[in-house]
Amino acid sequence: QVQLVESGGGLVQAGGSLRLSCAASGSHFSINAMGWYRQAPGKQRELVAAITSGGSTNYADSVKGRFTISRDNAKNTVYLQMNSLKPEDTAVYYCNANGLYSAPGDGPYEYDYWGQGTQVTVSS
Repeated sequence: QVQLVESGGGLVQAGGSLRLSCAASGSHFSINAMGWYRQAPGKQRELVAAITSGGSTNYADSVKGRFTISRDNAKNTVYLQMNSLKPEDTAVYYCNANGLYSAPGDGPYEYDYWGQGTQVTVSS
C-alpha cells in the first residue's frame, strides 16, 4: 500500500506564495505520475498540475505562469510552488499518485491513491 502525506497549506493574502509538498511512502511500489488537484466548495475536483516520472508537466490554464510543479524521485515527493495567489485559488488541495505495486506473492497491479487534502485559503 502507498500512503501520501501532504503539507504546506495555510492562509495567505492575495499575491502571496505557498509551497505544498506530498511525500509517498510504502514498499514495493513505483510511481508513474504525481499531481495536485483542488476542490472548492460547491465545485468539482479539478486538476491543477501533474508531473510524470520523466518530468513532463501539465497545468490547468488558470494556474499557468503562477504555479510550478516539481518532483524529487529519490524522495518520492512532489511539490507545488504557488505564486501570485488569487482568492479563486482557495480550495482543498489533494495530492494524487498512480503507478504500479508489486510485492512477493502480491500483484503486480496498478494503483491510484489520494492524500488527505490540505486547505489553501487566499484572502483578498
